[in-house]
Amino acid sequence: EAVVQSQGENRLIVELPGVDNPDQAVETLRSTGQLEFVDPAGVTMSQGMVINTTNHPKLASDLQAEIAAGTALPEPIPYPDQVFTTVMTGDILRNAVATQDQFNQWMINFELTSAGSDQFYNYTSTHIGQPLVIVLDGRVLSAPVINAAIRDTGVIQGQFTADEAESLAVQMRYGALPVPLRVADIRTVGASLGQDSVRDSLQAGLLGIAAVLLFMLLLYRFPGFLADLALVIYVLLNLALFKLIPVTLTLAGIAGFILSVGMAVDANILIFERMKEELRNGRSVRLAVEAGFDRAWLAIRDGNLSTLISCAVLYWFGNTFGASVVKGFAVTLSIGVVLSMLTAVLITRTLMRVFLATGGRRLLESRTLLNY
Repeated sequence: EAVVQSQGENRLIVELPGVDNPDQAVETLRSTGQLEFVDPAGVTMSQGMVINTTNHPKLASDLQAEIAAGTALPEPIPYPDQVFTTVMTGDILRNAVATQDQFNQWMINFELTSAGSDQFYNYTSTHIGQPLVIVLDGRVLSAPVINAAIRDTGVIQGQFTADEAESLAVQMRYGALPVPLRVADIRTVGASLGQDSVRDSLQAGLLGIAAVLLFMLLLYRFPGFLADLALVIYVLLNLALFKLIPVTLTLAGIAGFILSVGMAVDANILIFERMKEELRNGRSVRLAVEAGFDRAWLAIRDGNLSTLISCAVLYWFGNTFGASVVKGFAVTLSIGVVLSMLTAVLITRTLMRVFLATGGRRLLESRTLLNY
């Protein structure tokens, strides 16, 4: 969950939990500037070159001076005295997304604005077979050849890796930013909460799980023990999904996970209470178990469905209004709710049936073990 907050009138705080390469993230933020589509005027250009454009006519000479003074790293500047014409800027783009074609080759699909569509068509229709250079703040990102006149949508193809295609798409999407960004401060911590906060939160989660396990064991005895086994499986499956998706556990994510652990036993409580009612009415253990699961299912389904609807609303709110903390809470809680239905209805029931089938019926007829 990326968090972007304003600080004062001219600063932004950007938090990126789970980022493995901070330098790449900083470079992406720093390079979010003005995107230009440039006419190469017949010369060959490649990625990484620094050129002068209509909007940056002195960029190459200024950079050469900085390199000479030792305040900037060397970069390729093949045409220091030539100013290339900017035919369009990034404000004509509506969106750009990295995708794969039918041959699993990475490419960038881009969509134009209504005003930019005509402008792009007028240029590309008269320059088919010629390159159109994509430039970000004077630095060449790509120089694809125009294969056909483009209107509304287009595709940039090349020998892209997944990372290169995604990076180019991101830079194109946000390349119309009207102001330059300068990174004032960089801090890298173990997690978005810091190692100490994460450790404290995980300890609280473990204590919560232990309390739930003890509660089920004391209140429901042997069925509670089986529910505890199912809950342990539930926690392992939940953590495995967090790893596969992947989900970065920030404060909101940990809160959603801990809450889902408590909700995971709700279904078992409904089932066991219903099962105890059947036993008090004189039913056998096997029939009471089956009736407990069958008759509690509708209440379990409706309760979890209402929670999933709430999670969907929270996710929509977080995604629409940029509240990533709310979105993270909704994701972890919804994953937990779906898994809780699986573990309570399927795993606990299976464990009870296996125990009954292996000769545990007489043992379960004990009121002490069932606590009814």
